Amino acid sequence: MLYARAVEGSLEAARFLSSDNPKKAPKIVLDIMEKKLQTYLRFNETYPGFGGSLPWFDASADDISPQPDWVNRVPALDNGELWWAVYAYIHALRKTKDAEYRRQADEWQEWLDSIIPNMIDIFYRGDGVVCAVTEIGDQTLPVNHPDQTYKCEGDGRINDPYEGELVPYFLHLLGDLPEKEKQALWEVKRPQLVRDEYKMGGVGPITVERGYWFSSHEPWKVLELPFYDVDIIRRLYKNAERVRTCNSVVTKVPGLFASVNNITDVETDEIMPYISPAGIPSIANQTEQYHEVITPYAAWPVIMFDKAIGLAWWHNMVSAKKMQNPYGSTESTRVDGEGVSALLTWDSKVLTVVSILGGIKDLVRDRMKSDGIYDEFVRIAENEYSLVFDKKLKGEKTKMCLPKAKVPDAGLDDFTSCK
Repeated sequence: MLYARAVEGSLEAARFLSSDNPKKAPKIVLDIMEKKLQTYLRFNETYPGFGGSLPWFDASADDISPQPDWVNRVPALDNGELWWAVYAYIHALRKTKDAEYRRQADEWQEWLDSIIPNMIDIFYRGDGVVCAVTEIGDQTLPVNHPDQTYKCEGDGRINDPYEGELVPYFLHLLGDLPEKEKQALWEVKRPQLVRDEYKMGGVGPITVERGYWFSSHEPWKVLELPFYDVDIIRRLYKNAERVRTCNSVVTKVPGLFASVNNITDVETDEIMPYISPAGIPSIANQTEQYHEVITPYAAWPVIMFDKAIGLAWWHNMVSAKKMQNPYGSTESTRVDGEGVSALLTWDSKVLTVVSILGGIKDLVRDRMKSDGIYDEFVRIAENEYSLVFDKKLKGEKTKMCLPKAKVPDAGLDDFTSCK
């Protein structure tokens, strides 16, 4: 997503990638993306059973290989995020008149074209069933090998209305599925899209889409696809950010919640277990949650609607002790200021940058229109949400809240600043 913005000519993306010489950013991107493409192709030659999809992998200076716990396993959700990012990146390249850009666009398109039929074989089991994680019979055998097998791991399915939704949209709009199967993709998902209302501490009622945890990680799909072109979705998701910001004020929390890495154990220098259940329990399916840790990246969905308010929340969290370091913002902090996660991850850093850049939804929109699939996207999105939400949403006059509480100074020493 970031690279798409850079080759398109975004000064902000260029400054992020090459602050000393922003003009070099597009060339830096082309070089990186060429290496990525060649790495993906080599990976698929070695492990053809993945069909061009990627597991979580270990990376050396030369190559990548499945992490030990991802041998013969592959996740759908993360790949869905990758597919649409590549889709937008190709379009950004093709918008230029540079021959080198267009050559690389053709190479990435060839990769995307090659994986589309494989993704149906690997992740789709028919009757609307999309595997959350697929078990591969033998990752060294090609997808079409007679001895190759694919099955869903356990009961995990991609049937959510959150970031996982990028996968069925990809299969529906770009895959060669019969019409009956396309409709089944949405029929199995409908029970998960639920209307809810937030009301707490004098705030509300505000109509929202019930979250799984109501973590800031969940609305990722709006960064990539033009969901905000649909009026009811845009209004509903703005309500979500009213709730996200005001809930922290009501509960006197100095930041926002999202699934994130826990703090570092200073005795062992190890990151404590990952925190998935971090959101707003009163409007979530999962009510047992952990609210000791906040993270700057949780402000990104707010930034999509109001940069000033979103960055005020981001600033409130990175102003805490140890929450800035020579590499930028720190992963997360305890709300009591007694520890931070001394780790760098994509989610907690670049996701915020991409939201400041506006995501890639406009690039995807333009390409969808040229590919003749935009109207179908809008039709599906509008239909699915109109089945649950009428035009009247409560709480639309409620203002987003600014932070009031601060992370206390518990005596931590800041990281050494870069000079």
